[in-house]
Amino acid sequence: MSFNALIIDKEDDTISANYRTIEATDLPEGDVLVDIGYSTLNYKDGLAITGAAPVVRQYPMVPGIDFAGTVEESSHPKWKAGDTVILNGWGVGEKHWGGLSQKARVKGDWLIALPDAFTARQAMSIGTAGYTAMLCVMALETHNVKPEDGEILVTGANGGVGSVSTAVLSKLGYTVVASTGRPEEMEYLSKLGASSHIDRNELSEPGRPLGKERWAGVVDCVGSHTLANACATTQYGGTVAACGLAQGMDLPATVAPFILRGVTLAGIDSVNAPIEKREAAWARLAELLNPEILESMITEITLSEAIEKAGELMEGHIRGRIIVDVNA
Repeated sequence: MSFNALIIDKEDDTISANYRTIEATDLPEGDVLVDIGYSTLNYKDGLAITGAAPVVRQYPMVPGIDFAGTVEESSHPKWKAGDTVILNGWGVGEKHWGGLSQKARVKGDWLIALPDAFTARQAMSIGTAGYTAMLCVMALETHNVKPEDGEILVTGANGGVGSVSTAVLSKLGYTVVASTGRPEEMEYLSKLGASSHIDRNELSEPGRPLGKERWAGVVDCVGSHTLANACATTQYGGTVAACGLAQGMDLPATVAPFILRGVTLAGIDSVNAPIEKREAAWARLAELLNPEILESMITEITLSEAIEKAGELMEGHIRGRIIVDVNA
């Protein structure tokens, strides 16, 4: 059985990505074989394909940290041929061959059922970015951040996590302020529900340990100085959900927001989250996102275009979500 996949190889210190035909016997071990319909191109995939950061743990590797498709074969008790499923995270695309392929063999414990509200294409319009965004919103709710408490800051708002966070928070009645380095995209963000925007440069430089209290909550996709400044300007008792590192992995902050204002810094892990939390997040997404909103967020590409688009993604030229029709 031959099919197409994107393969990353490493020879000495040189990383290369190529689109080629492989065999089912090449796939790694797993108890479920999935015929993939759609995958996505995420920031982590961009890092892997371009070699910009060492996210891939072993070579050769098929990138793609998520996919949606139909079970073709299964020896797992939960799944049977014909079931429609989603996979997000679990080290797929880093340690285990991922979704930028027409087929994948994975552990059945990593899969959840595709919600009836979504097609495979719509599910990947949301993808890991949208699922992570929902985990961020759920963290704000868990820490009792309510719409009437004040503005919610979303950093990296043009990206996948930021776009879905903006749409979901707006649907829930929150007032969203979008941080972006591309003010020309404000019309797009306004359609998603952002009430206003600020230039990302207001947050991206070194700041004071404490600033004026503004945000009732924050969804941060950026890290580094942006996250530090977001914490420093969050209201007393507010919550910052941190899920990204687009600016950097460092956190040049002080303890002042946490011990003087009781700010909560909630870390969001989408890779190893338990199945129950995943299913809850996808159920909420099925309630809160409609197909028209999803369609406005996406750029659709073919599998053979993923290498070029990965470079554009890393250069910050892509807004919203990139979905990959692996069979086109």
